[in-house]
Amino acid sequence: MESLLKKHFGYDKFRPLQLDIINHVLQKKDSLVLMPTGGGKSICFQIPAIQLEGITIVISPLISLMQDQVDSLKANGIKAEFINSTLSPIEIENIKERLSRNEIKLIYIAPERLAANDFKTFLLTLNISLIAIDEAHCISEWGHNFRKDYRSLKLFKTLFPQTPIIALTATATPKVREDILKQLALVNPKTFISSFDRENLNLVVTEKKKAFNKILSLIKKHEGEPIIIYCFSRKATMKLSQKLRENGFAALPYHAGLSSDLRKKNQDLFIKDKVNIIVATIAFGMGIDKPDVRLVIHETFSKSIEGYYQEIGRAGRDGLPSECVLLYSKGDIIKHQFFLKKIYDHSTQRAAWDKLNKMMAYCETTSCRRKAILEYLGESVSKQKCNGCDICDGSIGIIKTTLSGIIKPASQVKPISKSVHNKGLFEKLRALRLRIAREKNCPPYIVFGDVSLREMASVLPKNAEEFLKIKGVGQNKLNNYGESFLEVINNNKNNNNIVPIKRKIRNTRWTAEDDDKLRELFDQAISVNEISKILKRTPTAIRSRFKKCGLI
Repeated sequence: MESLLKKHFGYDKFRPLQLDIINHVLQKKDSLVLMPTGGGKSICFQIPAIQLEGITIVISPLISLMQDQVDSLKANGIKAEFINSTLSPIEIENIKERLSRNEIKLIYIAPERLAANDFKTFLLTLNISLIAIDEAHCISEWGHNFRKDYRSLKLFKTLFPQTPIIALTATATPKVREDILKQLALVNPKTFISSFDRENLNLVVTEKKKAFNKILSLIKKHEGEPIIIYCFSRKATMKLSQKLRENGFAALPYHAGLSSDLRKKNQDLFIKDKVNIIVATIAFGMGIDKPDVRLVIHETFSKSIEGYYQEIGRAGRDGLPSECVLLYSKGDIIKHQFFLKKIYDHSTQRAAWDKLNKMMAYCETTSCRRKAILEYLGESVSKQKCNGCDICDGSIGIIKTTLSGIIKPASQVKPISKSVHNKGLFEKLRALRLRIAREKNCPPYIVFGDVSLREMASVLPKNAEEFLKIKGVGQNKLNNYGESFLEVINNNKNNNNIVPIKRKIRNTRWTAEDDDKLRELFDQAISVNEISKILKRTPTAIRSRFKKCGLI
C-alpha cells in the first residue's frame, strides 16, 4: 500500500486511520468515514480502486468537484473519467465503451445519473469492485446540504449486493451519521472517525463594526493569496466584490443568481490563480478542491455550526497555516429570520432555530472556539486552550472587544508562520508551476501544491532521485515535471551570489493603447500587482490611472 501511495501520490506515509480504512475496504466490507476537509478522505477509496481488479464508482455532488478530482488523478497517472452534463452524447458513449473494456479505474458520476434506467442497466454490465459516496451527509435531511437525489443511492445495495460501499463526509453530527447508515442500507458497516480538529486554522470572531475596513486589512495581510469571502445574500456579494475592485483588488462574485456560464468562468479564474478573491454566498466552495486558500472571511454568521465548519474547511486544505475570520453582529439574526419564517413544517423550523441559536452561542462564547466546534460535532476535547483561536490567544472575546480598524493587536495574535528557507526560489518555482498550469489549462495545484514547492525550496534536490523524495512527488509527476523544476532549482543555486538586476519601470506618458489594455485587464479582474508587471508601471501608477479612466 505504501509503495502505491508513493508511486501515485508522492507521500511516504499514510495519515492516521487511512491504512485501517483501506484494509477494511479491501476485505470487501462497508464503511462510513468521517474525516475533516484536507484529512485525506479521497485516498481511502482511491488506493483500493487502484488495487482492486474492477471499476470504482464515485458518487460526487458537483460537476466542478468531479473535474478537479479526475484532473488530479490523471496527473498522478491514474485512469479516471467522469460522466456528467458537460459531456456530449458521443463523449459519454466513448467513456462507456472504455468502461466496458475495463480501461478506466475510477468513474465519477452525479447521483442524478442513477435516475435513468438505461444507465443503471449499463452499470450492471460492468465489473464494479467498489462504490464510494463522497459528501455522504447530503443524503440526510438533518444535514446542512441535503440533496434529494442522494436518497436514490440506496439502490446500490440492490444492484450490487456483494460490492462494498464506502461513504465519506467531513461534517456529520451523530444524528446525521445514523441517518447516513440507515439511508444507504449499509451491511454491518464499520465507522471510522478521525479527529475533526484542523490545527492549521486560526479561528477569529470579531465585532462587525467598520466591517469593510477590517476586510481590507485582512486582504492586505494576505495580499496575492487565495481568499474566499462569504456574504449572506446575492446583493451583498455583488456590492462587496464591486467595492473591492474599486479599491484595486482582483475580486469576483459568485452566487446562484448569476448565469451558470458566468459562475463557471469566475470559479475557473479563481481556481487557476487568475483572480485571488472570490466573494460568494454559500453556493460556492463545495465543488472545489483548491488546497491553498489562506483566508476565509464570513461577512455574516452562518445558519449552523456544521455549515460554518464546512465553509471554513475550504481554508488550508494543504495543512499550511490559514485564517478564518467571522464578522459578528447580533442584529444579523433578522436576515436569517426572514428565511426561517418561510419554513412551514413546525419540526423542521424548530430544528433550524436550534441550529441558529447554537451558532450565535458559538460567536458569543468566551471559551475556546475550537473546543466548542469539536464538541458540537460529537468529539470530546480534554484541552481547555487550543492556542489557535482569538479566545485562547489572549484576546478577550466578542462580548467585550472594542476593536475598530485592524483585527487581532500584534501582541495578542498568534503569528502564522509561512516562512520559506529560500523565498526567491519559492517564487521562481511558483512562476514555473503557473506557466505549466496555463499551458495545460489546469489549476496550478494540480501540478504541485505549495507544500511541495516549499520543500523543494528548502531541501534543494539535485537530481531525480532526490526530487522523488519531495512530498507530493510521485513517479508520474517526476516524469512529467522533474526536469523543468530541477533546472530552476539548480540554476538558482548557481546564481545565488549574483545581485539581481532591478526591473526597469517605464516612465513614459500613457497612450490610448495603454488605456485600452488597462480597461481590458480591469474587466478581467486581474490584480493591480499583475497589471503593473504586464504594463511595466508601478502599482501606485496603475491605481491612479484607474481613477483617471473612470474605472473606480
